[in-house]
Amino acid sequence: MTTSSIPPSEVPSPGASTLEDPSVYLDDPNRKLLEINTEIRQGPALFRWLTLAMEYLIGAILVALIVAVSSNVVGRSVFNHSLPWVDELARMLFIWLVFIGAAAAFARYEHIAVDALVRRLPLRFAHMLYFLQHLIITGLMVVMIWGGYQVLTRSSGRSAIMGVPLSLVSLSLVLCVIFIAAVSLWRMWISVGVIRQSCHQSTGLPGER
Repeated sequence: MTTSSIPPSEVPSPGASTLEDPSVYLDDPNRKLLEINTEIRQGPALFRWLTLAMEYLIGAILVALIVAVSSNVVGRSVFNHSLPWVDELARMLFIWLVFIGAAAAFARYEHIAVDALVRRLPLRFAHMLYFLQHLIITGLMVVMIWGGYQVLTRSSGRSAIMGVPLSLVSLSLVLCVIFIAAVSLWRMWISVGVIRQSCHQSTGLPGER
């Protein structure tokens, strides 16, 4: 089909803006080395397997949560009767879902972030910011690990209906922050390596000058 045969309504006007590829805003090439990707086996094997296990566990918890809540809704509406322990179970499952989901999302780099600046920086300076970012995250996780440990050691009670130890609920927080702290330390190590390599490449070897 020639240009002359195209209807006037389908001919793009000179001032019309073209749609940009959304991956430009979703993918940051500077942080590719820091991502844990199970498809291409990028990242430590332990972190990859833990991330996959958490994602499967999230799916199982979500199904159990939907079944538990739906059963009580049907019971109240149809049979005028509900199971009192279901609401308590749903609360515990939701707490585990939140913290496991937070850890899995951190591993996948899926938390909301404003990266308009860092994606425009050179690789060395971008990883300097990544190092600082994960240093702060690691410090916060250490504080939360200590606080979670204090809660675990002092939680001696049980839930009112099911009799589940309350420390089991608090355990989700501790496991989540331990995983995030470990991933942050690994990313800091990678960033240090990238910064050092960039410095060597910029200075060059003495014999090459």
